[in-house]
Amino acid sequence: MAAPRSCALWGSCGRGWSRVMRGCRLPGLRSSWPGSPLGARLLSQEKRATETHFGFETVSEEEKGGKVYQVFESVAKKYDVMNDMMSLGIHRLWKDLLLWRMHPFPGTQLLDVAGGTGDIAFRFLNYIQAQHRRKQKRQLRTQQNLSWEEIAQKYQNEEDSLNGSHVVVCDINKEMLKIGRKKACAQGYKTGKSYGKCTEEKLTARKEWKIICGGGSRLAWVLGDAEELPFDDDKFDVYTIAFGIRNVTHIDRALQEAHRVLKPGGRFLCLEFSQVTNPLVSRLYDLYSFQVIPVMGEVIAKDWKSYQYLVESIRQFPAQEEFKEMIEDAGFQKVTYESLTSGIVAIHSGFKL
Repeated sequence: MAAPRSCALWGSCGRGWSRVMRGCRLPGLRSSWPGSPLGARLLSQEKRATETHFGFETVSEEEKGGKVYQVFESVAKKYDVMNDMMSLGIHRLWKDLLLWRMHPFPGTQLLDVAGGTGDIAFRFLNYIQAQHRRKQKRQLRTQQNLSWEEIAQKYQNEEDSLNGSHVVVCDINKEMLKIGRKKACAQGYKTGKSYGKCTEEKLTARKEWKIICGGGSRLAWVLGDAEELPFDDDKFDVYTIAFGIRNVTHIDRALQEAHRVLKPGGRFLCLEFSQVTNPLVSRLYDLYSFQVIPVMGEVIAKDWKSYQYLVESIRQFPAQEEFKEMIEDAGFQKVTYESLTSGIVAIHSGFKL
């Protein structure tokens, strides 16, 4: 069978190419040549596909990554202070609730992405250790014949207080990780209990820092990108990301990576700013966000622009139901969400089944 005439003319070029192609249409296909209306739309869509938002500003995808990095590099030292000031301390309750919803069991392997300053990681370790202490107390109550020395020895022996639990904090920003590592040794995870001297091992080949503190508390700090996590498949029991996913250039890729690194049966948990559901609260929230927070950022952190971006990025993030659908598209099942404080934030949950 002879080849169609159009195929014999593919070698043409220059002005003759467009002239030939206009006369060569394949049945069932619309022309996508740049001179046609469809072609113009496709080129426009391609251009938009390489653009994204940085707050209310439209930037290229490559440019956004650098801008977001600069924001968090700039605010790292005042990040925790500003969180307390901006939320009036309520962010602590939101994060506590995230852990209560997680309800991790002894031996849980947690990956906390965009968790540079360690807030979720420390809460996770505290939660596991509190479980261990409650179990220990119950066991001691059933052992009435133990001597004082035996009881004291059991309380002092904290080597297995985590029961094999481990948390990896992954963040793309070195400055945020530095703050978290300092807090890990300096604050004793906010329990008021001394964990002894911390030793730090820097594994430059893997861009990983490990901190091992007395009492069996173990943390790993990894420099990594949420869109391309440096971990094997099916590695973690729980994946958390708190107030970080809205800063990712490609949210869909980050969600797919979360699904990849979770074990079958693993759980995805995201705490993020969302859409306020109460009209009155929404008006007050907008007023506070745009008129107060940037000023606060300038006074406390000497950085108006970064906090202006943070406020704008919240408004660009998908609403609760839309984000739920994105999580489902990444392969998660049994996806639910819970709005907190009139929808100012929401916790989304999903499972890899």
